[in-house]
Amino acid sequence: MFNSVNNPFGRKIESALSTGQEKRQNQQEQNKDDEKRYLENDDKDEVQISSTPVLSEEDIVYLTKNYIEKLKNENEDKPKVLEKLDKFLSKFDAKKFMKRNPDITTSDFYMVMYNEVAGLLN
Repeated sequence: MFNSVNNPFGRKIESALSTGQEKRQNQQEQNKDDEKRYLENDDKDEVQISSTPVLSEEDIVYLTKNYIEKLKNENEDKPKVLEKLDKFLSKFDAKKFMKRNPDITTSDFYMVMYNEVAGLLN
């Protein structure tokens, strides 16, 4: 606020107004910095709906075989449906299935498999 012309002794001279304003300004900057650090360190607001792990190729093959076997047991009296299910199981490729359905979980698997096999049961 004062320069060397007004202050011939080279000492720092501050008025009461300037120190009060500087203190408030410093406090506001401190609060902003604290808030910024808090927000940076705060956990991300991500919610995981399902904690079910992603299925591996072996899991998909195992679940597919079990699913088809259950359908065969339910449709024992329908030979055409049994043939279609056997044909589906013999042509099933787990790698292609995983490419079409990446990061699939168990619950997702049953929904997708139901949609793929539903046409075979008629």
